[in-house]
Amino acid sequence: MQFYAQNIKSGNRSSFSFNFPPQVDQVLHRLPIRTKVLVGILMVSFESMTLTCTRADQTVAVKTTAATSAVETTIVLNDDGHYTLMRDGKPYFIYGAGGSEHLDVLVEHGGNSIRTWGIESLEQQVDGVALLDRCEALGITVCVGLWIGHERHGFNYRDPVQLDQQREAVRQAVRKYKDHPAVLMWGLGNEMEGPDSNEPTPHIWKELDQLASIIREEDQSHPIMTVIAGSSPVKVKGILEDYSNVDILGVNSYAAASSVASEIQAAGWKKPFVLTEFGPSGHWEVPTTSWGAAIEPKSREKAASYYVTQTMLIEDAKAICLGSYCFVWGQKQEKTSTWYGMFLPTGEKLPQVDAISRAWTGKWPTNRCPRVDPIQCEFVNATVAPGVLVKAKLPAVDPNEDSMTWQWIVQAESTAASVGGDREPVPPIFEECIIGQDGDEVTLRTPAQPGNYRLFAIVRDGRGGAAAENVCFQVTGVSK
Repeated sequence: MQFYAQNIKSGNRSSFSFNFPPQVDQVLHRLPIRTKVLVGILMVSFESMTLTCTRADQTVAVKTTAATSAVETTIVLNDDGHYTLMRDGKPYFIYGAGGSEHLDVLVEHGGNSIRTWGIESLEQQVDGVALLDRCEALGITVCVGLWIGHERHGFNYRDPVQLDQQREAVRQAVRKYKDHPAVLMWGLGNEMEGPDSNEPTPHIWKELDQLASIIREEDQSHPIMTVIAGSSPVKVKGILEDYSNVDILGVNSYAAASSVASEIQAAGWKKPFVLTEFGPSGHWEVPTTSWGAAIEPKSREKAASYYVTQTMLIEDAKAICLGSYCFVWGQKQEKTSTWYGMFLPTGEKLPQVDAISRAWTGKWPTNRCPRVDPIQCEFVNATVAPGVLVKAKLPAVDPNEDSMTWQWIVQAESTAASVGGDREPVPPIFEECIIGQDGDEVTLRTPAQPGNYRLFAIVRDGRGGAAAENVCFQVTGVSK
């Protein structure tokens, strides 16, 4: 919309072009605004805009920061002893996912919230706009993760310099984002006590209590949640003793996810909680091969895990549970490239997405992923000689009767010794091992180099759905 400002003394006139949001622009067009406008008054009224000042001799563009208003999130303890999360005065149950990808798919499948781990996620561009803005446009809320230092990464909770730096970083992050309407709550830390630690860590909980008090000084509109690994009574009791400022306990749990509520309550927890990560059994919770390779759950087993956990959570933990965030809404290399990801690296959703959608909405999505049986081959979780020709098969059916395509990959076993979800390099792939394929069958030659490997099979429906399986095998001996 074009406006003009005129200097009363000199008579000189400048034109100003304001790019208002569409809803504001529509209102302004209906107003009887004359061409001579006191632009300063408009600037006070509209703090968020892109201003272009055009004169005969120059053009100056100034972009101001968007003025937004926080949407309040509160926790209510009802007369029946049940907790309810309230957003803008209305009950809000979290049907969430960890990650910031495929947001349109999340909404289509019934999700309403995402969880991030570090403040840097909010700076990324999603579909050309900042993550929080994109979430607001889609009606998605965000549990804003504030990453807190881990001792295993070198952070020293007894170093005052590091503590002061971390406190100031948390304060500045909260100041920057607290008024954005997509913010649901603060996720203060993730497994900073250590994923395997059952030892008391009072120095960590006391510092988190200090950080939570800083957040509360800056923002009274959003609750504070801290996330721990598992539901260890030692951790829960430590928080009860040294971390009174926390509002919500977040728990990451996999094979034992369905029992989290009863376990933390048995340890004395009386505040609400959120299941902040869940999915298939973790790679530390499954059987292994004779050479120590973790056997990944089958595609159907993984889908069932998401559905059963979400369903039981709502039925058994409704008194203190405010919702959940499944893991991970995207793709991640952790032990394998398919263990935890609910999507392939190429973007197709996996059956886990359909399963959680069914749990969230009570119905299956319109387009469902292919259903696969386990890989059929001679060396499932077994040893084989190098350079041997073998056949394998991945039986599959598509619920929508879509045409399917198969992809086969031979990949080295990951040797990463990371813990707690730390980043891992992607193991090498041996394309030369795939000799030929016909539909759901493949002919391959085992690698010439002795070692530990996996055979992956992926089937796609051409409409954004897929399924994946893999088997471990070990190459030993001398090539024939």
